[in-house]
Amino acid sequence: MELAAVSFWVGLALVSVAAILVGRVLNWLWLRPKKLEKLLREQGFKGTPYRFPFGDLKEMKKVQKESRSRPIGLYDDPVPRTTPFFLQSVNTYGNNSFTWQGPTPRLNIMNVDHVKDIFSKIHDFQKPPSNPLIKLLASGLVDYNGDKWAAHRKIINPAFHQEKLKVNSVNHSLTSFIIRTTCSTWTPNLFNLFPWQLMIPTCYSCCYEMVMGWEKLISAEGSVELDAWPELQNLTRDVISRTAFGSSYGEGKRIFELQEEQIELAINFFFSVYIPGWRFVPTKMNRRMKYITNQVHSLLREIINRRERAIVAREATATADLLGLLLESNMNHVRESGEKKNGMSIQEVMDECKLFYFAGQETTSVLLVWTVILLSIHPQWQTKAREEVLQAFGRDGKPDLDGLNRLKIVTMILYEVLRLYPPAIDLSRFVYKEMKLGGLTIPSGVLLGLPIMLIHHSKELWGEDAKEFNPERFSEGISKATKNQVSYFPFGWGPRICIGMNFALIEAKMALAMILQRFSFELSPSYAHAPMTTITLHPQHGAQVILRRAQ
Repeated sequence: MELAAVSFWVGLALVSVAAILVGRVLNWLWLRPKKLEKLLREQGFKGTPYRFPFGDLKEMKKVQKESRSRPIGLYDDPVPRTTPFFLQSVNTYGNNSFTWQGPTPRLNIMNVDHVKDIFSKIHDFQKPPSNPLIKLLASGLVDYNGDKWAAHRKIINPAFHQEKLKVNSVNHSLTSFIIRTTCSTWTPNLFNLFPWQLMIPTCYSCCYEMVMGWEKLISAEGSVELDAWPELQNLTRDVISRTAFGSSYGEGKRIFELQEEQIELAINFFFSVYIPGWRFVPTKMNRRMKYITNQVHSLLREIINRRERAIVAREATATADLLGLLLESNMNHVRESGEKKNGMSIQEVMDECKLFYFAGQETTSVLLVWTVILLSIHPQWQTKAREEVLQAFGRDGKPDLDGLNRLKIVTMILYEVLRLYPPAIDLSRFVYKEMKLGGLTIPSGVLLGLPIMLIHHSKELWGEDAKEFNPERFSEGISKATKNQVSYFPFGWGPRICIGMNFALIEAKMALAMILQRFSFELSPSYAHAPMTTITLHPQHGAQVILRRAQ
């Protein structure tokens, strides 16, 4: 009897647990999405009906595959190829339309006043939760919210700070535009700038090695066909490896090789619904992701431990790179607060290293490759930029910070490239509790999509020539071009703007100036115009150009 009673209660407990789990899954995959859909439609939002359990993910994948099946014309609008599903949604349901990322509704935000509020109110509209498997690739500052984000930003600041950055007013800099137009609750000292005395010589050396290699390629024939995409990727990897890890840059490059494989694996997760606990299932992909992560952490831990010992020993070169500055700032923060828990753990330092290594090279290489492509399509602007560079530095002069900051035409070109081909084509924020956004009421559990590509190409915001390459629109600065609206945010906006923005822009100016000093370039007949989003906006089939010595 006693055994039967025990079995009964055990069975009842198991049935209860199973019922609870089934209830939670049912709520997650059906009841909650349908409730959110009803709330959104009651406010006048339109969108696709929720489809159990994947939402629009399968359709997104299908439409994206179709869009990538063929190149487009050099002067064609890249938006239908890069954001086909979201464009289709906006065209069908309007600007404030919603789609489904699995069981989570994604509300498009195209109103620039709403965009400004979202970027400004960082505690109300926070970064969305990340797929744990994708976080293995890069986590850190970009994923944090609240007090943890503020603490890490404060610690990382000194690694990107300079007391007096010499920016000539002719640049109409993106930094000053954001500081002038953001909300008063954001203190400008939260925006940080890179110590250029470390970066400029390193960037020059890496660029010099690349252009000298190109000189050798054309020395015999007078011209050469070259795929600029891998060349520029290698350049920016070299710059960030040396700048971030100093004498350990060889190990840094190995880290990127491992991260590159992780990127390919991570892309597969973007079109799937993450099941809690799935990362613990020993699938082939999960095992590979974790193996690569362990390898990266092992390399980083050795570099970090070695550098910490050097800092404690007061070795002169200990802080002569980003990693050293970050570690020293972390130690100072712990010393000042008196509690170790207020600083970064070794794991958190590794996460930040992975992030600025990945983001630091990816953004700049994408900016440079689209600049080369667009200047090949529009040779008149290539000529204007070269004349400006030669006037500033001559044929063999070494570009310096002051000279780079006076390159008005080059800056206008880079801003226009970032408008038409932003590295990230979309950003998102998550509503963790019911929030007001202008006259809208956004229920908890909704993902807010900020479609950079759609906003940057909007004729309503940029005029009838919004789809055209016209750097002249930035001749009087970003404020004038945008009419003081938040309609331009290739690096994000507000307090959470990309901390490495100026790093990317100065590196791009240096590389472009040194290329223009020596070479002219045009697109090869083998080039196929095919912008494609992986994590950032890549040329799907490379960037084949014909390279010649500049006359």
